[in-house]
Amino acid sequence: MDREEVPDTLSPQVPVIDEVLDALGIARVGAADYEADDVIGTLTGRAAGPVDIVTGDRDLFQLVDDERGVRVLYPVKGVGTLQLVDESYVREKYGVTGRGYADLALLRGDPSDGLPGVPGVGEKTAAKLLAAHGDLAGIMAAVDDPAAKLTPAQRKRLAEARAYVEVAPKVVRVASDVALPAFDPALPRSPRDPGAVAALAERWGLGGSLRRLLSTLEE
Repeated sequence: MDREEVPDTLSPQVPVIDEVLDALGIARVGAADYEADDVIGTLTGRAAGPVDIVTGDRDLFQLVDDERGVRVLYPVKGVGTLQLVDESYVREKYGVTGRGYADLALLRGDPSDGLPGVPGVGEKTAAKLLAAHGDLAGIMAAVDDPAAKLTPAQRKRLAEARAYVEVAPKVVRVASDVALPAFDPALPRSPRDPGAVAALAERWGLGGSLRRLLSTLEE
């Protein structure tokens, strides 16, 4: 598979974000060898009540679950305009359930995650295959079943992509069992270290974004 795309401007910002969060007293949590998606998936699975996940990463649509009250708030134009993503939205937009979104993304491909997809299988075809065969395992079982309703072209393409299909789920599917360190998720009403916050704001020109964050915490 291709490598995941990481914007050149992102990596230099991460240490600055870490410093600001520490100065504010806002918790960060992660685990070696796991992506943020997996941490979010694990925390979502542990949650006793409804969960709103604010993200621009469509991979997390697979966590949407109306029964548990798990929704995604997907930025359309920055965080000022958010699309509420629930199961009805995923079905209408992609023709699958939230749980089926991972299989759809795997078949269709997603360059941002380094997923080439199955050649010749676009989003609509992937949705039709999932509707007909249930899930990825069902589709691949159909490849080996001469009586299954697959076109010759689909059978050939899926058979040729078998190695990719066997490996890709590890990339696409969000983990739910990451061992996370203990942390306090409570948000502070005021900065833990006001002097450090002021120094970071001046050094990096944080301006309005930091003022909005401080105002939100106060409220």
